Amino acid sequence: MNPSIIKHSAVTYLDISADQAGQRIDNFLHRHLKGVPKSHIYRILRTGEVRINKGRIKPTYRLTKGDILRLPPLQHLDSAPKVPSANRKKELANSILYEDAHLLIINKPSGLAVHGGTGLNGGVIEGLRALYPNMPHLELVHRLDRDTSGCLMISKKRSMLRRLHESLRQTDIHKQYLALVRGHWNPRITRVEAPLRKNILQSGERIVRVNEAGKHAATYFSIEQRFATTTLLRVKPLTGRTHQIRVHAAHQRHPIVGDTKYGDEKFNKLMRDQSLKRLFLHAEKLDIDLPDINYHLSIQAPLPAALQGVLNRLEKMDAV
Repeated sequence: MNPSIIKHSAVTYLDISADQAGQRIDNFLHRHLKGVPKSHIYRILRTGEVRINKGRIKPTYRLTKGDILRLPPLQHLDSAPKVPSANRKKELANSILYEDAHLLIINKPSGLAVHGGTGLNGGVIEGLRALYPNMPHLELVHRLDRDTSGCLMISKKRSMLRRLHESLRQTDIHKQYLALVRGHWNPRITRVEAPLRKNILQSGERIVRVNEAGKHAATYFSIEQRFATTTLLRVKPLTGRTHQIRVHAAHQRHPIVGDTKYGDEKFNKLMRDQSLKRLFLHAEKLDIDLPDINYHLSIQAPLPAALQGVLNRLEKMDAV
């Protein structure tokens, strides 16, 4: 069910329904303002042109049933969304790890954004909506960075979306990643707890820093395998902050290999010589436990062949 729309002068007001409640305002606007660049959405949030119940709100505000959302005049509301190509739809169909009446889980390829945007020919959600035209309520449950591969949840029903969002907030859903980092990780460092603060640049790009004024963030790290100049880590985030694993790893002076935002460009270049063309971060496993509806699921996404090939080459180099 979509929110009712009331036209008032050059401004649009939306009456938020129960089906829309619980969503972050920035995510809601990304989905409903088709054709509006992400940078523009964050600008109108930052400048207060978007308001809830006549008050200014942050991009992290969660909608409540009965909220009155004010939108300023927007020129690109009627722009057609990017249409995923046949190859993109085929790629997504082949990436499905699990499906039932409530949920889809895919092994998201690296390089594919979860949302389409400027310069992108559709993302995961656009491609899946094209694959499932008779499922109007397909929504991303969470996000993965564009260059991160692995397990990604997409709900089929609003009720499941709300339930999973609540489980993520309560940390009842457990995620596990594999990350290759620069250098030798200290085995005594098993938990990194450092608050993270997110900034939105003028371009709409997100940058995250460790900052005492930021939000609580905690990540478990354990050593999976050591190499001459790198360490393969198994990572379990306890919170779900933007870029959390990447920033926490870099904060320990062991940035993830291939990270162009928080990493070591000189080391990344050396690893490109080992055929690593992407960020070495893979969402390997999801454990979902919803006892109230007797829903239990454990899904694993195999490591992509390109990443496994890098590990094989590193092992051979160590053996020489």
